[in-house]
Amino acid sequence: MAQKPSIPKGTRDFNPEQVAKRNYIFNTIRGAFETFGFQPIETPSFENSETLMGKYGDEGDRLIFKILNSGDYLSKANQDAYEQKDALKLTSSISEKALRYDLTVPFARYVVQHQNEIEFPFKRYQIQPVWRADRPQKGRFREFYQCDADVVGSDSLWQEVEFIQLYDAVFSALKLEGVTIKINNRKILSGIAEVIGAHDKLIDFTVALDKLDKIGEEKVKEEMRSKGISEEGISKLQPLFSLTGSFETQIESLKSILISSEEGTKGIEELSFINEAISELGLNTAKLQLDVTLARGLNYYTGAIFEVAAPESVKMGSIGGGGRYDDLTGIFGLKNVSGVGISFGLDRIYLVLEELNLFPETVTKNVEVLFINFGDKEALFSLKAIKTLRGNGINAELYPDAAKMKKQMNHANKRLIPYVVLVGEEEMKSNTFTLKTMNTGDQQKLTIEELISHI
Repeated sequence: MAQKPSIPKGTRDFNPEQVAKRNYIFNTIRGAFETFGFQPIETPSFENSETLMGKYGDEGDRLIFKILNSGDYLSKANQDAYEQKDALKLTSSISEKALRYDLTVPFARYVVQHQNEIEFPFKRYQIQPVWRADRPQKGRFREFYQCDADVVGSDSLWQEVEFIQLYDAVFSALKLEGVTIKINNRKILSGIAEVIGAHDKLIDFTVALDKLDKIGEEKVKEEMRSKGISEEGISKLQPLFSLTGSFETQIESLKSILISSEEGTKGIEELSFINEAISELGLNTAKLQLDVTLARGLNYYTGAIFEVAAPESVKMGSIGGGGRYDDLTGIFGLKNVSGVGISFGLDRIYLVLEELNLFPETVTKNVEVLFINFGDKEALFSLKAIKTLRGNGINAELYPDAAKMKKQMNHANKRLIPYVVLVGEEEMKSNTFTLKTMNTGDQQKLTIEELISHI
C-alpha cells in the first residue's frame, strides 16, 4: 500500500492563488525597497554552524536546524565526545552546517566577509526564507519568509526618518490605511531604569513595563517588586503609567522624568529629531506614535526601536519591526559599524489584507483566454494566434488535447478563465476567431486585431 504523502509540521504548500497574493506583497515591498535606494543581496540557505550558534541566546540556539554531515558521519564523530558525554562536541562532530535562523546574522557575516567590496553606507534588502525548529502553532511556522532592509556604516538619524517613510510607502501602496508605526529608544529605557535605581535590572524592568496594556498598572508594579525594584523607584515611575497624548506631549513628560539621566536625555533628543522631521515631511496613510513600553529586541538594539501595528479594526500582532544597532558586525570582528534596519511580517500582512479584502482582483489574474482544441490543424492555427496574443501581453493558452467540447469548457470554468476562443474550418478560411465570454455566453467573430483590443 502506497504511503500517504505529507509535509513536515510547520511547513506549508501554497496554491496558485496564494502564491499570486504573496507575490503581490513581495513585489510591492521590493519596489519600495528599490525606490528608496536599497540593493538586493542573497545569502545561502545554510551557513557554517559557528556563524549562527551563540548569536541568538540559549533559546535561539535550540531553535536552529542542524544539518547532518554527509556520508558516514557517525563513524567520523569525535570519539572523545562519546567518552566525555559532551553534547556540544558530539553535535559539532556530526553537524558542521545549519539552516539560517534569520537574515540579520548572515547579513553581518556578509558585510564582514565582503567589506573591501562594499561601498559604505551600504543599503541592502533581502527577501528569503528562514527556518526555526519552533513548536508550530497558528501564525508560527518552521519555514517562513523574512523581508528585511538595513543600512550599515552610518549613525545618521536621517536613516530612521527614511525607514518610517519606507513603512508608510509600502502600506500605502498595499492600500492598508490606519497602520501605526510605534517608536521608542533604548536610551530612554536605560535612562528610566537608571532614574529608578534599577540600571542592573533593565531587562526585568522593561519586560514588566511591556505588559502595561495587557495586565494593567497594579500587576506591573507587583512584577517589578518581585524583581527587586524598590518602592521608591516604582513611585518615580508613576508619571509613566499615565503617559498619553500626542508625541510632543509625551516627550515633555519624559523630559521631567529623565532630567537627571544623560543617556535618557540623549534618547529624548533622538526621538524629538525624528518626530520633527516626520512632522515636516508628512506621512501618507500611517501615523507615528511614541510608545515608551516598546522594548522588543532590547539586548540587540541600542537606539531607536520600531514596531508596526495593523489598523485597530484587525486583531493582529505586529506586522513589522526593527531598530538601531551600534555593533552588528562586531560578532565577526569588525567593530564600530553602526546600522539600522526594519522587517516586514509577510504572513501577518497577508492575513490582514485578506481580512480587509484589500487584494486587488487583478492579483490572481491567470490565463485570460483559452483556445479550444478541435484537432491538429485547428491547434496549429490557434497557436499562431496565441503567439501574437502573448506578444501583446495577453495570457493565453491552448487546451492540449482534442477532447470533448464540454470537458474543455468545464476546464475553463474551473480555472475562472474569462474567455474561450473557438477555431473551426470556417474561422480558418476567413482568418477570424469566435470569442465566447464565459460569464454571459455571448459569442462574436473577431479578427486578431479586434481580439487583442477586446481582451
